[in-house]
Amino acid sequence: MFQKIKKFLFINQTVRQTITKNTFWLFFGQTIGRLIRAGIVIYAVRVLGPEGSGVISFALGIAAMFTIFADIGINGLIAREGSRHPELRKPYLATAFFIKLVMLGIVAVLILAYTDKLTNNADVKIIMPLMILVFAFDSLRDLAVALARAIEKMEIEAFGTILTNIAVATLGFIALSTTPETKPFALAYAMGTGIGFMATIIPLRSYYSNLFQSFSAKLIKPIITAAWPFGLMGLMGAVMINTDVLMLGWMRSIGEVGLYSAAQKPILLLYIIPTLVSSAFFPAFARLAETDKEKFKNLFETALTIVLLIAAPLALGGILVGSEVINTLYTTQFANATLTFKILAATLVLVFPGTIIGNAIFAHNEQKRFIGYVVMGIVGNIIFNLLLIPRWGIEGAAFSTLINQIIINAYLWYRMKKVSDFAVVKRVTKVIYATLGMGVMTYIAQFAGISIWITLVLSFLVYGGLLIAMKEPLLKALVTLHK
Repeated sequence: MFQKIKKFLFINQTVRQTITKNTFWLFFGQTIGRLIRAGIVIYAVRVLGPEGSGVISFALGIAAMFTIFADIGINGLIAREGSRHPELRKPYLATAFFIKLVMLGIVAVLILAYTDKLTNNADVKIIMPLMILVFAFDSLRDLAVALARAIEKMEIEAFGTILTNIAVATLGFIALSTTPETKPFALAYAMGTGIGFMATIIPLRSYYSNLFQSFSAKLIKPIITAAWPFGLMGLMGAVMINTDVLMLGWMRSIGEVGLYSAAQKPILLLYIIPTLVSSAFFPAFARLAETDKEKFKNLFETALTIVLLIAAPLALGGILVGSEVINTLYTTQFANATLTFKILAATLVLVFPGTIIGNAIFAHNEQKRFIGYVVMGIVGNIIFNLLLIPRWGIEGAAFSTLINQIIINAYLWYRMKKVSDFAVVKRVTKVIYATLGMGVMTYIAQFAGISIWITLVLSFLVYGGLLIAMKEPLLKALVTLHK
């Protein structure tokens, strides 16, 4: 039995088994890792309050907006080309590594040079260099993760993620317990991500050995040329997540940034789900996009159905129990973040399928189709924020995100239909019915005054029970994925 489990979890055998294995490791690593980091983040928010957590969030927002340029789509390119051309993994990794180092250096200089123009908050200025380190280490670790995904060894990513978050949480807790201020916590955060970077590259040391010898100047232009269109999607994601925080800081107050970030953090934690699903499917997407269009279409529709099966109950549940979630996670200081959380919860049914579609387009080497998507996303988010934040504050920022997600994901859906004439509506009919049934159960439990934890369990059981009763075919497919 032990040998069978070991073989299943560590050896790639069939397409289905490999996807199942990789999905397990991705969810295991990210779930455990994110829960650990969520624990320290919630603790930090409670200790630092809206003002202190606002300082951390605002500084992270500035660093994230700039350091995304250091990737320019390289991670996605390494994952795709590494899965297609094993013989090119070392030269691609080495060249991409040095491209990232140069880009990170340029970005760091620009942020430090213009920090005074980006914010007037003294605390933000103090911790900015440490936040740059956080994203630099994370950016380099993401490159190693891309390689692990290319060789379909997501167990490496899982252990690296868990170790990273254990380091961040341990050092962060020590810092906050000793000196409950933003700078010690920021230093602990940076040290933890540095440890995580080292932990991730150790299992991949054979690829990282002789980086200088493997580096190829001839690959610089092809890598940048092929990567930048996909990098636009990452840029838009950073803009969507961080523009709200930055514009709230500029147009309102750091305290409101803290409230908005408190509402946003649980949603961002859930956003990782479609990323993990798409990462598990991506190597198969990349291969089938070139070899078998019909099999690709079927696998793509299955992936879309999976994420919608997860997103629909999460979105409706978040809207119904939003106030209980905020009250449970934070103190009463954050009660005003409840409506913002509910609005952001609605974006789950848009972001989940959008992530799968984006990866499918990239698998077809059609990343230039992202250009219109990115322009619409960036411009739309800024315009809606300018219109809504001055009047409605954090709720305006949340509505801006929701409206913009509706527009850009409709556009992305349309562009994907040009690549593959997929259909998913008929596949999710039972999911919709089960979600509505779950919603009724959740509402009744709330009306009866049942605790949030019992309500969540009952809602989950009703949702799963309805899917089983209606004989949702995807459940059988998921059970047999290991074969």
